Formats: sequence, C-alpha cells, structure tokens
Amino acid sequence: MSKEAKNEGEGNRTADREYREAATKHAQESDTQRQARDAAETLDETKGNKDLKDAEQKGKSHAKGPASR
Repeated sequence: MSKEAKNEGEGNRTADREYREAATKHAQESDTQRQARDAAETLDETKGNKDLKDAEQKGKSHAKGPASR
C-alpha cells in the first residue's frame, strides 16, 4: 500500500489488485490441493463438532455448482 492511503470509495481498485496479486502468489507457491485434503480430513475427524458442520453447510450453500471432494 502506498504511503498515503487514498480513499477510492466503493470498488477500490488498489485493494482489488493487491488481493488478486496475493491470492495468485499463494496459489502458485502453496500446495493448495494438500491444504484442501488436510482441511477435509480435519472436518472428518471432528464430525461431532456442530459448529464446524454448520459452517461447512453454510459455505456449501454459497458454492456455485456441485461440491467436489
């Protein structure tokens, strides 16, 4: 971010660009498939945890298309 924070209002292009750059860097430098498997295993191990199951269902309700595993 620049020295002077400039209010760009709704649709902040600077924040959008910075987010996209960080997300791309993470995807390129991380083993995202392994992270997804680890997260799925964690959910499987804690099936009795109602809060996690509720959060999973809420997330799935926002997904576009079929859930894949």
